[in-house]
Amino acid sequence: MGWLWAIIVGLVLGVIARAILPGKQNIPLWLTVVFGILGGILGNAVAGWLGVRDTKGIDWTRHVLQLIGAIAVVGVGDMLWQAIRGNRGDRQRT
Repeated sequence: MGWLWAIIVGLVLGVIARAILPGKQNIPLWLTVVFGILGGILGNAVAGWLGVRDTKGIDWTRHVLQLIGAIAVVGVGDMLWQAIRGNRGDRQRT
């Protein structure tokens, strides 16, 4: 059940991150989920380092850090995806 939650949370974080970032991100949905999962993991790590990973009630600080992580990962990941995909498209056939 842990993997299912990771995929669901990754999808939600990735889609919200794409909505927050300006412009259009040309990454597929599966990559949005992967980037959302990675952003969530990054946010959890930062929350642990700050000592706010587990608090009483809803962990708003952890959730905000997960979203910030997802925004960062989606932003960087989109640039990398475009660089990789752009290089393939720039090859000239001779």
